[in-house]
Amino acid sequence: MAEYDQLEQHVLRRVALTEEQLTEFCQSFRLERIKKRQFIIQPRFTPGQRYYVVKGSFRAYVVNEEGQEHTIQFAIDDWWITDYNSYIYQQPATQFVVALEDSVVLQIDYDVEQKLKSSSHAYETFFRILAERTAAYMARRVITNLTQSAEERYLLFLEKYPDVANRVPQYALASFLGMTSEYLSKLRKRRVTQKS
Repeated sequence: MAEYDQLEQHVLRRVALTEEQLTEFCQSFRLERIKKRQFIIQPRFTPGQRYYVVKGSFRAYVVNEEGQEHTIQFAIDDWWITDYNSYIYQQPATQFVVALEDSVVLQIDYDVEQKLKSSSHAYETFFRILAERTAAYMARRVITNLTQSAEERYLLFLEKYPDVANRVPQYALASFLGMTSEYLSKLRKRRVTQKS
């Protein structure tokens, strides 16, 4: 199936696996079709899976006591998503993860992932690489939020993730960047005016 072919290519770009290992690895995932606005993770429930996005887009966010939403992460085709802290420690989630489009994912259960990692150094290496990249991304995001203006954050996001910027709703992108939708709208209009 094409969905599993995509996962195979994703894995092989990061680690070398034999045909047998690749088959075993991919057979550890289940194909799921997720409808737009469907939640795959909700607070108070322990996330039992992590998700590889074959096609579609997702948003992970938290809601503060005042009811404000703060976007933590997006995921589009060929990205991964879960509530990482809750998944790794198998504790109740603190985030919502919702589909922004009709999506197709390959999901792996926490227990299955642990067995894979203990059975092969190559599998463990793959998941370590994912963890390292996630940690580096989160560190960059914190630094950017602390050292750059809202406009600088927006321009950097456009430069690094143009596909995401074009696919996610404005309110979600504004929330991710730490600004209001109105301010993001002004920034977008200003860019259009500057280009014309």
